[in-house]
Amino acid sequence: MFTKILIANRGEIALRILRACKELGISTVAVHSTADADAMHVKLADESVCIGPPPAKDSYLNVPQLLAACEITGAEAVHPGYGFLSENARFAEILADHHIGFIGPKPEHIRLMGDKIEAKRTAKRLGIPCVPGSEGGITDDVDARRIAADIGYPVLIKAAAGGGGRGMKVARTEADLDVALATARSEAKAAFGDSTVYLEKYLEKPRHIEIQVLGDGRGNAVHLGERDCSLQRRHQKVWEESPSPALNVDARNRIGEVVADAMRKLKYLSAGTVEFLYENGEFYFIEMNTRIQVEHPVTEMVTGIDLLNEQIRLAAGLPLSITQDDITINGHAIECRLNAENPSTFRPSPGRITYFHAPGGLGVRVDSAVYQGYTIPPYYDSLVGKLIVHGKTRNECLMRLRRALDEIVVDGVETTAPLFRTLVRHPDIANGQYDIHWLEHFLAGSPDI
Repeated sequence: MFTKILIANRGEIALRILRACKELGISTVAVHSTADADAMHVKLADESVCIGPPPAKDSYLNVPQLLAACEITGAEAVHPGYGFLSENARFAEILADHHIGFIGPKPEHIRLMGDKIEAKRTAKRLGIPCVPGSEGGITDDVDARRIAADIGYPVLIKAAAGGGGRGMKVARTEADLDVALATARSEAKAAFGDSTVYLEKYLEKPRHIEIQVLGDGRGNAVHLGERDCSLQRRHQKVWEESPSPALNVDARNRIGEVVADAMRKLKYLSAGTVEFLYENGEFYFIEMNTRIQVEHPVTEMVTGIDLLNEQIRLAAGLPLSITQDDITINGHAIECRLNAENPSTFRPSPGRITYFHAPGGLGVRVDSAVYQGYTIPPYYDSLVGKLIVHGKTRNECLMRLRRALDEIVVDGVETTAPLFRTLVRHPDIANGQYDIHWLEHFLAGSPDI
């Protein structure tokens, strides 16, 4: 087991990693930009190193500075969290070259799944069902029109090198296709430095279902059920729950075993998430995230398994501590991502938190790195924290979430808490009747929250 780990991240995920390390008896090193000198994970870590000025490219993405921090402190491994360098295969390779462990997947798997076209080819080869679409990147508009006609409109144009909605456009007719292709390529080039795009069938009312997996890198892997992440704004998840209101036990076990079997064949190491669109009883692979997810707590709440603990153990070369038979889904969990944003316009609202009160009680968890007097800097994402609740049933979970949202207080900045107070009382949400387009349609008709 490692004796000292450097946490190459910030905010709530850095604090989550730190807590997992402490429970394993592992010393921690926090790195931070000058803007994060007063961050909670810096205050609680055993050691801290300033790695640069506020811009991420000069600090959290500064590989030489991170290596220097490892050398100065004697850190044996790096946990990248999510975002920043978490899915950078070259970073993992550089750490290995310097005999420093990377708490995450093998570089070849990060690279494979980071290329959306190769990921889709690999998924097909491993027996994972995929959305009908092009076999590779589209470079010729004539080919694009032919492929679109074959799979049927509407079609979705997606960036091969990215995600998060950038470089993604819908063409509902052939007349829309040329403009959509040009726009998607331009956005992909600007966002990812790669203009390659590909085509997929556009599903009208799918759910976004993802399967959490753990693998030991030796051919053993398990799945931990699914998360429903269908409530999204601009392709960004805002509310996640497990289990999905749309799946029954048979569907859950069927897709879970397909994914676990694929990870065994791949000899996947660490935590990962395989994401699907689900419509009319069918699953369609869209991508794999080779890192811990923002929404991992809902899986922890319904399984009782500490995913960060498992990540660290697996990176240290230890076997999986669980088998598939050990994993059961108990009750229901929901996570809300609370951002420092105006709840109607979603404009970022950085600033000083003048008062902060977290909800509590049975089944309530708050993953947050903010505190009263903390200043949310304007340089990074606007996540204030995650409110996660658990109940014996989905209805109990919703009622508990309603109560917890009414208790939480964040003064000094605007947050999206009012949006969630509205959503948790909406009949469509209560009935589980929503898809990936539901929130966008709801917001379009509800300008004031």
